[in-house]
Amino acid sequence: MDEYLYTVEEVAAILKVNKNTVYDLIRKRLLVALKLDRLKITRTTLLKFLKEFNGKDLSDLDNIRELTF
Repeated sequence: MDEYLYTVEEVAAILKVNKNTVYDLIRKRLLVALKLDRLKITRTTLLKFLKEFNGKDLSDLDNIRELTF
């Protein structure tokens, strides 16, 4: 099995956000997690999230928009 599990802290470091932001993404069901003692995110899920929300403004998770400059 080549699937890798990331902790919330690891995902926060990868996304360069604080871990509360990752918890918010999970709570809003924008990022899917599983619980094995602590919350974990698979590599596949993280890559899917990045692909799905690429080019989006996620600064307000209740109002996700296309990124504009």
